[in-house]
Amino acid sequence: MAGKSPRKLRLSTNPTHEALSELRLGDVVYLDGTLYTAREGVYMRALEEKANIPMELPAKSAANFHCSPAASINSDGSFNLGAVTATASFRFSKWIGDWMAASGAKLIIGKGGMSAEDYKQHFVPNGAVYLTTVGYGTGALLGRGVKKVVDVHWHEELGLAQAMWVIEVENMGPFIVESDLKGNSLFERENEKIARNLEALYEGTKPATLKRYGETDDRKDELI
Repeated sequence: MAGKSPRKLRLSTNPTHEALSELRLGDVVYLDGTLYTAREGVYMRALEEKANIPMELPAKSAANFHCSPAASINSDGSFNLGAVTATASFRFSKWIGDWMAASGAKLIIGKGGMSAEDYKQHFVPNGAVYLTTVGYGTGALLGRGVKKVVDVHWHEELGLAQAMWVIEVENMGPFIVESDLKGNSLFERENEKIARNLEALYEGTKPATLKRYGETDDRKDELI
């Protein structure tokens, strides 16, 4: 029997708690509203250097996109923005709890997810969920959902890639619900299913005869 198709939902970038509580792992989400980009440059400036966050959060937006837009600023102050390619979120784990507390972010959007420990420790207390992009090469697809660039903050201090881009979006996606309000993880759940079959996968094969320094040949230690 064929598997069920994932649900497709429209979600505000300032979602209500009720809307977030209805999300299920694996749901496909399209976003409407205003989101902003913030990654290590913004986090370090706001949290470590104690600079004032240059926009009202979460009133203006509760959606933080881990992203480096393919964008430029024209001499007349207007903006060019094409692709919006997500970057790997696990790299920002050390700041994410403090950022959510400071910003009120309810949606963290990026690539590859974060750890189950991050979800339990940081996302759950802040009533937030994680949305992941679908594979690689989706920057141009996501760019179709951009209506306009509202503003760019800290581009002189941080450069265009690390700046805080404020973007108005409509039907932007697809994104997949990777964590829910209880801290459950889609990736963790599916990886556990795969890991159960590792022994069967290797049945009949010979043990490894060589390994590089520091590596393990215990198949139970494999990460999928």
